[in-house]
Amino acid sequence: MQDKESIPLTELAKALFTINRHAKTAPDPKHLYHIKKESINQLLKEKRAEKVGLHFSNNPKFSNQHSTLLVKVDKYFFHIPPTKNDFKELEHLGELDQNYRNPPTKMSLSQAKKIVYRYLDWQPTKDAQKNSRRKRSRSSYFTPSSLGKTTWPPSKTKRRTH
Repeated sequence: MQDKESIPLTELAKALFTINRHAKTAPDPKHLYHIKKESINQLLKEKRAEKVGLHFSNNPKFSNQHSTLLVKVDKYFFHIPPTKNDFKELEHLGELDQNYRNPPTKMSLSQAKKIVYRYLDWQPTKDAQKNSRRKRSRSSYFTPSSLGKTTWPPSKTKRRTH
């Protein structure tokens, strides 16, 4: 198994891009956003990523405008929550450029998570492993389908014909 320093920055950036793209549409994106933020903070500490500036967020919280920190990792740009020092030290770039797009990337979410987990040296808890293996939970009630029935509407009791 490789150590985290041997993971190429290009691969980490692609993995972060994939995780971020999936987090935007995930029903419960907390974990994905958490590992993205932790990875970017670690890359900043290692000086393998750079802070570019602050942007106004496209998604104001409770109708209040707030800013996000723009970070460059390889050829990709990401937003994470800023620190108080970021407001003192970095330039505010204003509105987000809607025309800019990160380079297209093809990587599965499972592959991206493996790369980031290895980089963060993150091990899932026992509960997380159980939950990830568990199939979608079934509904607690049964709704019979009328597909394949020869009569319509389906009746609750069989009718006798004489």
